[in-house]
Amino acid sequence: MSITEQYLLDTYRARQHGEPAPPAPGAHDWQVVREWRDYRRFRAVLAERPARGRMRRALAHWLHPAR
Repeated sequence: MSITEQYLLDTYRARQHGEPAPPAPGAHDWQVVREWRDYRRFRAVLAERPARGRMRRALAHWLHPAR
């Protein structure tokens, strides 16, 4: 059974029972990507690895504002 078929079956069952419909497949993909990125950054901090990208620039600006 494909993802779409399972979604349609779940939607049908929810409607029959008067429950809210489940979220569509892929509705939260970007949220998952952001959470995964944040988790990687958090693990890097715990492992005492240096910050990269925007975080590094923000820290550099905060620590050395005269630059």
